[in-house]
Amino acid sequence: MIRRNDYISWDEYFMGIALLSAKRSKDPRTQVGACIVNSRNKIVGVGYNGLPIGCSDDEFPWEYEGDFLGTKYPFVCHAELNAILNNIGIDLEGCRIYTALFPCNECEGNNTIGNKRGSVLI
Repeated sequence: MIRRNDYISWDEYFMGIALLSAKRSKDPRTQVGACIVNSRNKIVGVGYNGLPIGCSDDEFPWEYEGDFLGTKYPFVCHAELNAILNNIGIDLEGCRIYTALFPCNECEGNNTIGNKRGSVLI
């Protein structure tokens, strides 16, 4: 018997994990997931946009307009940062990150993640 040839690529697999992770977000407006993978194609971190660990999803606002402190923006951590914080405890240098949305200026600009030769690297 010959092995099947219509399986998904590693990139498709890891992007699927990022998209599935986004479904864990409690944000009513935007759901984003992220998956960090090392050079051996092993998942080393997963995250989604939401409140930091230990903060109740019911006690903080989810509004996106109005007084700044009455919105989600000062409280919600981005999926990329959550994936980094949730990593399995290894050095993430050289790892790839797959995100359900293009990384924002905040995540890319402050060197949370950086772009090098077409691959998003940490």
